[in-house]
Amino acid sequence: MKLNRKLTYCAVLGLAALFTQCKDSGKEVTPDDENELITSVTLNFKEAGSGTVTSFSYKDADGDGGNAPTKFDTVRLKANTEYTLTVGFLDESKSPVSDITGEIEEEADEHLIVFTPSPASLLTYTYGDKDNNNFPIGLTGTAKAGAAGDGKLKIQLRHQPGNKNGTPAPGSDDVNLDFQLSVK
Repeated sequence: MKLNRKLTYCAVLGLAALFTQCKDSGKEVTPDDENELITSVTLNFKEAGSGTVTSFSYKDADGDGGNAPTKFDTVRLKANTEYTLTVGFLDESKSPVSDITGEIEEEADEHLIVFTPSPASLLTYTYGDKDNNNFPIGLTGTAKAGAAGDGKLKIQLRHQPGNKNGTPAPGSDDVNLDFQLSVK
């Protein structure tokens, strides 16, 4: 009989502890560092010396997934020419349009734009801007086209809240695009 009481007591105590630990606080947990919706990316190449600006764009009104992009330009550059490259990001799903470029500037310590030409000989990129921790951002820089050829230019906007270390590795992509690249 004593054993039965002890088992009952232990079972009641265990259930009480279980229900106390699993109590729902009523709060809904939501992530506080969501990736931005970006529907438009514009690359502006300003040719050194002449000052001529040529822009190339990507547009996808509903963002990643869903409908196909409505615009995806081929980046066409002059061989062995240096450019100042600036990048702009928009969310055109809102009215008025939201300029994500400004958010990237404000949250520079959480963002990195990565430029990866393939083959690598087509383009060399040098960052022209840095965040408060002296890590690159990528909203402006110098792009030098190499010898003539065709390939791709991958543009990634890496979202790296709390993890930015100057490399592309930490974080997630807000943008990951492969522009066709033609150097003539």
